[in-house]
Amino acid sequence: MVVRCLFSSAARTCVELSPAAGLLRGRLPGRSSATRRSMSSERQIDHLERTLSNLRQNAVYPAQVCGIADESETVKRLRIAVHPDFSFKAGQWVDFFIPGVETVGGFSMCSSPALLQKEGVVELAVKYTKHPPAHWIHSACTVGSRVAMRVGGDFFFNPSPSDPSVDLLLVAGGVGINPLYSILLHTSSLLHLNHASGGRDYRIGSAHLVYSAKNTQELLFKRSIVEACREFPDKLSCDLHVTQQSADVELHLQPFVRRGRITEDELRPHVDPQRTLCYLCGPRPMIEAFSDTLMDFGLPKNRILFEKWW
Repeated sequence: MVVRCLFSSAARTCVELSPAAGLLRGRLPGRSSATRRSMSSERQIDHLERTLSNLRQNAVYPAQVCGIADESETVKRLRIAVHPDFSFKAGQWVDFFIPGVETVGGFSMCSSPALLQKEGVVELAVKYTKHPPAHWIHSACTVGSRVAMRVGGDFFFNPSPSDPSVDLLLVAGGVGINPLYSILLHTSSLLHLNHASGGRDYRIGSAHLVYSAKNTQELLFKRSIVEACREFPDKLSCDLHVTQQSADVELHLQPFVRRGRITEDELRPHVDPQRTLCYLCGPRPMIEAFSDTLMDFGLPKNRILFEKWW
């Protein structure tokens, strides 16, 4: 697939398929349709086919890798310098075009729009698999590698100053943390703006993150998550779950880490049918189970949003 890098004046206008930004986007099928659509085919479908019906920007922008770090033993974190016209909403993903690799990748951004505005970069955290784009990132990508990206996704949090406040419940499994971490960072940025304006800019509710991984080594972004919760203890909170932890949990993480899987009982106190907006991202069984649980708690299905990567 040939990707034309847009540095011309045509790139000055980035037209979205969405008619408006809006506070939230996402879709929750009915209880039966989620399973029915997911199980309709067992074959592996690629990112472009899977997201065919999702919102996408028209422009494909050139980008260059400017930093690479090991976020865990299995996840690499890329820092990518992007075109000045590149923009995204917290929670969205990119079509990831790699020269010489036919398969197009799809990766959620794990950075905040504020970082893009401040430094002109975005970040991706990619788990190792044999899928060609992920394999390239882990085996061939270097600082200076050139790629191209196009923003898409109708799973995002983008409140305007006039929107009423909502309380966010963010539930993540594994690398499903990526878009939810972006949303958490964006919420933190809005809290900073609100503090600087004396509470005049945004109506910010609370955000509670529930995140599960095998062990603390695989809990991505854990230090930044904990720091954000400590900075705004009345607004941000988290429960970090580990399901296969053998070593002792680091002392500074102990107040936030729970052993075992996420349970229905711990979600219930964070569900208010009038105020809660829930974002889910993780394995299919987790999303399907918690979607049903949240609706049983009385949360309307249009307030349960999930990113579907299967």
